[in-house]
Amino acid sequence: MNPRLQVVVGDITQLHVDAVVNAANESLLGGGGVDGAIHRAAGPELLAHCRTLGGCPTGEARITPGFRLPARHIIHTVGPVWHGGDRGEPQRLTACYRNCFRLAREHGLRSLAFPAISCGVYGYPREAAARIAMAECRQALADNPGLEQVLLVAFDESMAAVLRQAAAAS
Repeated sequence: MNPRLQVVVGDITQLHVDAVVNAANESLLGGGGVDGAIHRAAGPELLAHCRTLGGCPTGEARITPGFRLPARHIIHTVGPVWHGGDRGEPQRLTACYRNCFRLAREHGLRSLAFPAISCGVYGYPREAAARIAMAECRQALADNPGLEQVLLVAFDESMAAVLRQAAAAS
């Protein structure tokens, strides 16, 4: 695996990176899973700021300050809900990663941490999502030499194993 791309198990809200990626919902006003954890850890200032953004469509991304997080920024992206794969889910998930990396480049960010976008309550099959994540991370690292570190952060060891398997297979 590329030393600039790592799979880690941990709490994304504790990472000292330029930006953490939030697997948000379209309202950007917080929710469950990683979204709720990021909102809780960042503090009420994040919610107040997100209220000014007018939401975020699936596949797109928005950047905010990190507020009380160790990360300087939060890149919010809205992954697709899995409906069987024939409603553009792979293209929308790919767009999530591309739009996050576009914002990272525009803002001169050198380190990013991603959760497993859409793999929780949105029901995206973990192996398929991991293949997309790996492909997009590798492409972004190839295209942006200023990007020093990309972490794929799994909440538990079983998701980390899926990500490592995708890394080994590609």
